[in-house]
Amino acid sequence: MKVLFFAQSRIITGCESCVLPTEADLTQPELWSRLIERFPGLAAQRQGTRLARSESYLEAADVLHPEDEVAVIPPVSGG
Repeated sequence: MKVLFFAQSRIITGCESCVLPTEADLTQPELWSRLIERFPGLAAQRQGTRLARSESYLEAADVLHPEDEVAVIPPVSGG
C-alpha cells in the first residue's frame, strides 16, 4: 500500500510517501497502528488527520486494500 504524506505529516515523517507492505486488507485503525509504529511522531497528529483514497475522504467503516494509494491529510487552515 502506498501512503502519501501532506503538510505537517510530510514534515513529521520526513518523506513525501512510503510503501507499507501488506497482503491483506486493513481497517483504518490497523493502518494507523502501522504508520505510528514506523513514524511515532504521527501519533500526536492522528486526532485531526484524515485519510483519503481516490481523492475522497475515507469513512470509518471503509476498508483499505493492499493496492490502494492512501493520502494522510492533516487539518489545514487558510486565510
